[in-house]
Amino acid sequence: MELKPTKTLSGFIELLPVQQRCFDECAMRMQRVLKTAGFCHLDLPAIERAEVLTDKDNWDEIETQMFLFQKGDTKMGLRYDGTVGLSRYVAGHINDLVFPFRAYQFARNYRGERPQRGRYREFYQMDLDIMGIDSLSENYDAEIVATLADAYKSVEEFIGPVNVRVGNRRFWNAMFASLNLSAEQQRAAFVLIDKKDKISDFYEGLVEEVGENAANEINNVFSNGYSSFVGRAEALDAAIKELDEFMVLLNSMGIKNAKIDLGIMRGHAYYTGIVFEFFLDNFPELGAIGGGGRYEDLASKFSKTKIIGVGAAVGFSRLMVALMDENKIDLSKFERPVKVAVLVMGGEQVAFSMSVLAALRNSGITAVPYLDANKKFKNQIEFSDKIKADFSIIIGENEKNTNVLSVKNMQTGQQQTLGLEETINLLKTV
Repeated sequence: MELKPTKTLSGFIELLPVQQRCFDECAMRMQRVLKTAGFCHLDLPAIERAEVLTDKDNWDEIETQMFLFQKGDTKMGLRYDGTVGLSRYVAGHINDLVFPFRAYQFARNYRGERPQRGRYREFYQMDLDIMGIDSLSENYDAEIVATLADAYKSVEEFIGPVNVRVGNRRFWNAMFASLNLSAEQQRAAFVLIDKKDKISDFYEGLVEEVGENAANEINNVFSNGYSSFVGRAEALDAAIKELDEFMVLLNSMGIKNAKIDLGIMRGHAYYTGIVFEFFLDNFPELGAIGGGGRYEDLASKFSKTKIIGVGAAVGFSRLMVALMDENKIDLSKFERPVKVAVLVMGGEQVAFSMSVLAALRNSGITAVPYLDANKKFKNQIEFSDKIKADFSIIIGENEKNTNVLSVKNMQTGQQQTLGLEETINLLKTV
């Protein structure tokens, strides 16, 4: 019989146990920060109606970006990020929630795009959002940034320090209005600014899209700084003031690694105010590892009530897999997950050994039994060595009859005979 393939589909991720333990530990730490900040965890459906996920009716146009399928008369799709599902959820439960409402998601998302390095078809993403009805103070924008910074700090020993760059879509809206750019020119300028650091002909592209005079003014933002535009227009002054006050607020919240970078645009058109992106100090080549911003009316297609939000997303799989693939994370901490292996020398000792195993686990000690009791001692001790157990408890006929345990330190080779409580105390203190 021909064997079936064992390799995963392109764009899907599988981790080795030591990598998975690191992945899970980092996910747990970051989520603990969000819970401490009062964000409730939402576990929303992975499948949504197609009409929820997209406003487009032409499936041929969107099926390359999304996993879409049909059951009976119902068109459905797999979620591609957390924001759309959250907007539907909040609009549908608007009378059951307390606003400002804060929530986070840590879930698999799916995109049908062509897989490539750092871009997967299935990936974990962490989203955190604060949403309000009719209004939402800009102070919450700072809280989102500060909370995400704390979440990254909780895993700093694995990913290193981060920095955050802050932009403002309102600044550019005001700038483009002062330059009398058309809607089409504004869209083109947004795209170019978003790609500024990735293209060599940024200025030439601006000239082609908006003309030389406007291109010079836009370019001056990066060469002379945004403060040089104070007094140009009331809307520009308001946006500049908002940026300055935002940075003061971040500093007061202990965020010292933030700077203004008006090249930060974020790709989504629904962002309307402050936007931000996080980068790794030690691995800037990875690009942005998370970011977000303010959206004024994203839930409008679900509710007539105006729902305003600010949120952020972390491409968790992209971040962790990239660092592990390049051996940038020291995984040694996760190579020894088992404290003790319980080795059973003969079938007559199984029942006693299982009672010992239960006592160890009830005391919070990670213990793994070797229950092929008739295997030779050599096989069993090799198993303990292979799973990198710190200790082995060897239980033979003498141990069962005298109600004691032979405890071997697998790193030093030292072996001693102890009672159960003494063994537990030893394992908890070493």
